Amino acid sequence: MKQTITLDTQSHGVTYAKGFEAIGIQAGLKKSGKHDLALIYTKQKAAVAGTFTQNKVAAAPVYVSKETVATGTAHAIISNSGCANACTGPQGLKDAHTMAYHTAQALACDPTDIIVGSTGIIGQQLPIHDIVKAIPNLVDSLSEDGSELAGKAILTTDTYSKTASTHFTIDGQTIHMGAIAKGSGMIRPNMATMLCYITTDIAITPTLLQKALHACVDKSFNMISVDGDMSTNDMAIVLANGAAGNKPITEENEDFELFQEALMAITVSLAKQIAADGEGASKFITIDIKGATDFESAKTVGMSIANSPLVKTAFFGEDPNWGRLICAAGYAGVPMNPATTVLKIGGVTIFKNGMGAVYNEATLKQIMNEHDITVTVELNEGDANATVWTCDLTYDYVKINGEYHT
Repeated sequence: MKQTITLDTQSHGVTYAKGFEAIGIQAGLKKSGKHDLALIYTKQKAAVAGTFTQNKVAAAPVYVSKETVATGTAHAIISNSGCANACTGPQGLKDAHTMAYHTAQALACDPTDIIVGSTGIIGQQLPIHDIVKAIPNLVDSLSEDGSELAGKAILTTDTYSKTASTHFTIDGQTIHMGAIAKGSGMIRPNMATMLCYITTDIAITPTLLQKALHACVDKSFNMISVDGDMSTNDMAIVLANGAAGNKPITEENEDFELFQEALMAITVSLAKQIAADGEGASKFITIDIKGATDFESAKTVGMSIANSPLVKTAFFGEDPNWGRLICAAGYAGVPMNPATTVLKIGGVTIFKNGMGAVYNEATLKQIMNEHDITVTVELNEGDANATVWTCDLTYDYVKINGEYHT
């Protein structure tokens, strides 16, 4: 009987998988004095996979972490908030390598076994001396109960830490998978202003781990948008240390498919949490595009709606100004016939046969007052579907970003 993957009701984070420890501390990197330096560690060397921002102005830690992912294995992730270490030139790259070096020294491993992540304000030099000074304490504080503090230490404008976990069985062995993530603003497809760290005790080759991660990111983190801006620091990292004791997954078989299903559940959950926690957001909006000619066309229409300021402000104002939605779908640039397109909000048909439909205005107004709202566009051009997640655009978004500091 095929296993069904479900997320744990209470998330156990990155220390759920066997052999993983984590911690987050206050290293003095943030003016607020909040937690700002995190560490995730496995003594048993892990297969590693990663996806990164496509922004041409990538931060220094992105380059360092790409080097580690290229080796196929890693022992630890060190990640700071309070400073992005982006647009910091040769010194920034040196500082990112210094983070890896001193972390490796403290953990008795190689610098190429360390993933480095940073988030915060762009253009400021990393307070590397404070980080180096804090690393011994960071390592000494590692704990099997440290996931919650690690999650807090990577936050910027988030209102809460994103986390998820699940478990399933392979070869009679229980496989554990847990994650922490951050992301609230500068969120758009092709990664977002997000850091996502996933740990699992499954045994799998780095090549297949990377393949699974790419497939999952395409249907999760690349399907969210808060404001249409792409960050310099985005990364999603998976460490798989094999401590569960299953027969290593070396080919795309049923075990691989089950693992990828679990990883998809984790990444989709985190993606939805990020979109729902968009800076200043008061609405969580799911956009289902159905009947497109292909997946990319469906995604394009979904993103056109999700990124429209007029659409987003209409939802904030709880105004059923549906013309903005069909307009955004129409200029997406993919095959679409208004005469055969159907638009629904919360299941209420508001556009069909090329014109506005007859609907109960009070019912639609009630739907617009809810926190979770679903928009459905039926293109009737093919069989491809896509789901995009976004939020509304509020006064608080402008306030948060107009006064942004750490």
